[in-house]
Amino acid sequence: MKKYSGYLLDLDGTMYAGTEVIEGAREFIAYLANNNLPYLFVTNNASKRPDEVADKLSKMGFVAHANNVVTSAMATASYIADEKPGATVYVIGGTGIRQALDDEGLEIKEDEHVDYVVIGLDVDINYEKLSIACLAVRNGAKFISTNPDTSIPTERGFLPGNGALTSVITVSTGVEPKFIGKPMPTIMNKAVEMIGLDKSELVMIGDLYMTDIMSGINSDIDTLHVQTGVSTYEQVMAEAVPPTYSVKNLLEVIDIYEGE
Repeated sequence: MKKYSGYLLDLDGTMYAGTEVIEGAREFIAYLANNNLPYLFVTNNASKRPDEVADKLSKMGFVAHANNVVTSAMATASYIADEKPGATVYVIGGTGIRQALDDEGLEIKEDEHVDYVVIGLDVDINYEKLSIACLAVRNGAKFISTNPDTSIPTERGFLPGNGALTSVITVSTGVEPKFIGKPMPTIMNKAVEMIGLDKSELVMIGDLYMTDIMSGINSDIDTLHVQTGVSTYEQVMAEAVPPTYSVKNLLEVIDIYEGE
């Protein structure tokens, strides 16, 4: 297995499952940190700020700082700022997406007369928020969704994800959004920019084929599937484009690297 110059890492199913740390994950991050190998946690979660994501990881024993995190919120805000600096935005979502938009100098408005509508996971979503979003899209606002995840794993089971909430606006208006998060290249381009390395020097590590592995494939980045989450080894190897590598867990990668 090739040793890479930089590592892009999924969280749920790769680093942890709910509140439990996955075997080998903490050790692998410590290995990267100790060997001065840059890494970024790439998450579709737009509701949390990078410091909040890093704080959760730190409390679980990972070496993690805010600058180790790229969220779909950050990628969304960067995309809009590049396309239309200072744009007005109506946003449905939590503190993560609001902070990211503000950091990029975008103006958040609470009415339907805006340049963009952005939706991220919002546990307090209601009819009025969806109504304003639909009116804005019908008025010509560009429709952006932070990620297409239709469900999210929780301790209670799988709950509606941002993709499910996004579909309400799509069904009502007939307008398909631009998705930013995994498996789309937009969030990966943001990660590549942040880590400052060529794509050929990077590997995307994750458990779920349709988001994590496909995000690497769609971006011409090598992929490492870990058999610690949703997608099984048999499933990923049966895909038309399998991952570059698949391992039982990340301890296996350390063993391979240290055996070289």
